[in-house]
Amino acid sequence: MTLQKTPISVALLLGLCLASDAATAQTPLTFTDVFDFRTAKGTELSDNGQIMALSATPYRGDAEGQVYRVGAQSLIAKVERGTKAQINKSATWVAFTQVPSLLSSESASKDEKKKLKNNLVLVNTQDGALVQFDEVKDYQLSDDGKWLAYREDKEAKKDKSEAKSDAKNEEVSKALKADKKDSLLTLVLVDLTTNAQTRFDNVNSYGLSDKGLLWQQGSEDGASNQVLFHDFSTSQQSMLITEPGITVAQIAWHPTQALVAFTQGNYVNDDARRRNYHLTLWHADSNKLENIANQPGWFTAKTAKLSWSEQGERLYFGNAPQLAAKAPEYKYKDDQSLRDFDTIRAQKGLKVWHHQDPEIKPREIDQWQERNKNLQYQAVYHLNGTKVVQLTSPQLPSVELNKEARFLLAENDRPYLHEITYNGFYSDYYSLDSHTGKQQLIVKYSPFRPSLSPTGNYASYFADGEVWLKDLSKQKLKPLTKAIRQAIFADDQHDYPSPQPGYGFAGWMADGSAVLVYSKYDIWAFDVKSGKATRLTQGRETQTQYRVQQLDKDQVGFAKDETLFLSAHNLENKQTHVATLALNTGEVKTVLAGAAKFDVLKKAKHSDTLLFTKQHYHLFPDIQVTDSSFAKTAQITNLNPQTSQFAWGEKPELVQYKGYNGEDLQGVLIKPAGYQTGDKVPVVIYFYRYMTQRMYHFPAMELNHRPNFPMLTSNGYALFMPDIRFEIGHPGKSSTQTMINAAQKLIDIGVADPDNIALQGHSWSGYQSAFMITQTDMFKAVISGAPVSNMTSAYSGIRLGSGLARQFQYETGQSRIGKSLFEAPELYIENSPVFFADKVNTPILMMFGNKDDAVPYQEGIQYYLALRRAGKDVIFLEYEDEPHHLKKFPNQVDFSIRMLEYYNHHLKGMPAPQWMQTGEAYQEE
Repeated sequence: MTLQKTPISVALLLGLCLASDAATAQTPLTFTDVFDFRTAKGTELSDNGQIMALSATPYRGDAEGQVYRVGAQSLIAKVERGTKAQINKSATWVAFTQVPSLLSSESASKDEKKKLKNNLVLVNTQDGALVQFDEVKDYQLSDDGKWLAYREDKEAKKDKSEAKSDAKNEEVSKALKADKKDSLLTLVLVDLTTNAQTRFDNVNSYGLSDKGLLWQQGSEDGASNQVLFHDFSTSQQSMLITEPGITVAQIAWHPTQALVAFTQGNYVNDDARRRNYHLTLWHADSNKLENIANQPGWFTAKTAKLSWSEQGERLYFGNAPQLAAKAPEYKYKDDQSLRDFDTIRAQKGLKVWHHQDPEIKPREIDQWQERNKNLQYQAVYHLNGTKVVQLTSPQLPSVELNKEARFLLAENDRPYLHEITYNGFYSDYYSLDSHTGKQQLIVKYSPFRPSLSPTGNYASYFADGEVWLKDLSKQKLKPLTKAIRQAIFADDQHDYPSPQPGYGFAGWMADGSAVLVYSKYDIWAFDVKSGKATRLTQGRETQTQYRVQQLDKDQVGFAKDETLFLSAHNLENKQTHVATLALNTGEVKTVLAGAAKFDVLKKAKHSDTLLFTKQHYHLFPDIQVTDSSFAKTAQITNLNPQTSQFAWGEKPELVQYKGYNGEDLQGVLIKPAGYQTGDKVPVVIYFYRYMTQRMYHFPAMELNHRPNFPMLTSNGYALFMPDIRFEIGHPGKSSTQTMINAAQKLIDIGVADPDNIALQGHSWSGYQSAFMITQTDMFKAVISGAPVSNMTSAYSGIRLGSGLARQFQYETGQSRIGKSLFEAPELYIENSPVFFADKVNTPILMMFGNKDDAVPYQEGIQYYLALRRAGKDVIFLEYEDEPHHLKKFPNQVDFSIRMLEYYNHHLKGMPAPQWMQTGEAYQEE
């Protein structure tokens, strides 16, 4: 076939031009457009750095599992509805949990939803082939990628021909009763090289390794329970334990040896909470079972987790003190029991609140699961030393566990639980030797977490405006930062009535010779012996804040020749770059820079492969790849190419203004798309405390209690996000004056239409916006979500989500009053908008969930009733069964639509919808 060249007509050229113009024309964002924006969830990078997997999840719709070949930046497989990606150690397979479609789950009844099942989809990373397994309850992949084990999420069919238990077992089974949450399901073992399958019935728990499969098999009556092993090298099965009622809760294979740890108990004790699960080791090569003796007075519970250190020299597990016998139950069982006081009173519903209780009852109840019912104290078994060391206890209940470290930071907050109510959170801190259990006090009654050296000889902490170093062996203390006046080590932006914090710690040298401390801008190294200080970065000169990026959470300390990755955030222009710090030479090198925010996400464990993102208001943070030289970069994902279709808004810019006390502050201004110099446009001010750090953030593409930023800026609104500062004792008036200054600056620079400026805030900024309109008529309308309106009533309320009293929030926390209600009632009244509702001339739309677990729902009702009584323009949106932030999708969409309608009417003069004119009458279907 011969192709002939023909001249292109003028009409065709014109058509192509018009088509091109149409393709590039940008349109305002709509609510349905928001549904399609995707985020990368559960991103995983293989140890060798060759494979990346994630779930591309739209705001509204079905997720898509994606697998990439990193070096080639190529997409090698997609998995419909794929979530929770897992890559096996050899990177031969990527596993996705395939969830039911959004339509099937949204349209299903409550009973139908219980019947919806997940599937398992494996992606072969060599050829991208998909292998699907239906109705999967749970699964495990072997490190070498040769084996898969999974349990089917369906009841096994009973074999009617199965022989009944013999008389002896039948008698035993009467004393056995399996736990309700233990499910006996069919386990399928798949040889992934041949696709051969082997099925095992009635499996409760299992553990897969490259060596073989260990599992606990049960029977309906528990009489035939056993523990078995399938050897991959011989294809033979062996019985490890056969014992009526035996149950295995946890299984953990050693990372390198043919050794497996598991916890075994027995249904003979039908009280699962008090059942002792023995820690057992099984040596596969020698077929040797070894029971690990626990410390006297301790037992291992069913909920205890098992985990090995990376090299397998330590096995970590949970322990609990022996519990007292279960109290007898009193039930009505005969006529006499109906008149028995003990039985009658046992049916009461009562909680006794006592002034000497360490915690108030709601907090005590909230903490019951963690501190009582499922109480677990950390223990460790040293494989080489063959000993158990109990690390934590009721006297030292918490430890910051690093499985590779010998010395651990332990914490005890129990002595100070009572004063959490009004004073905030304090703890005693200790160094804990994981080899011996030896404790050494670091600091008592501290609101700030110390940093412990890898050698356990020293600790550093912040107190009284300085960083201190403590020699733990000698219990000697010396200040590190007292003589350094050219740096700021105490947070100079702290405007709370509580102890001033420091900027924290970067870590330690691995040999414990120096601690790395943050000042406001820089990283400092302090020699532990001489106290000599070395400034490792030069951030003060450019107002750049350097911080170490910890990509390996298990890293114990820094090597002397290590190169650290740093974030470099400029506090003046808000750009966040990436830099490196070579510890052996002291060289600091900026490796990723520009008018954007850069973040290093992950580093491959066994290769020089790094993932990072670059973002700004118009650029979605797609994942990119580089190496530690950062010489070459390449983009891997392209999750939201549709962004360019929309009139997103103009480039964000910083606006300078004064705080209430004359302090220089900044805000981020985003003008509407197509803005022309001199235009005076309606402005929505969205705020909380500090907002300018969002200067280079891609906006969250979702609908919730916040305004969707591009929804505003692509529809004719300017968006302004100011930083707010507060005066202790007078948070309402100080934030109001700051906001007036900020808004006036927008008017002065000729951007804001002075008659069409609105406020939007939620929670703490919901309070501020609700208060501000009692002090000024500057704003055309306000949307206030979950505001406190009466500090005198909120002061003694309860945060239902945590069970904490709210008093500490006002005395030392966010509300910044600084005194108790009975010490300064006038301050609580001064800062409460409900007392000044008659001064309000600004229309306000309030939103609350009536199950708000942070701010009492009645706070909104109080303000609404006060404004209503005063004849003010107030609308109150009550969302049913919603907490502090809207969680239900229909409510999120509804509130987002109402927010825009409210702005459109008050700031643009568009007709008010009916709900704004006359409300909506209540009716039952």
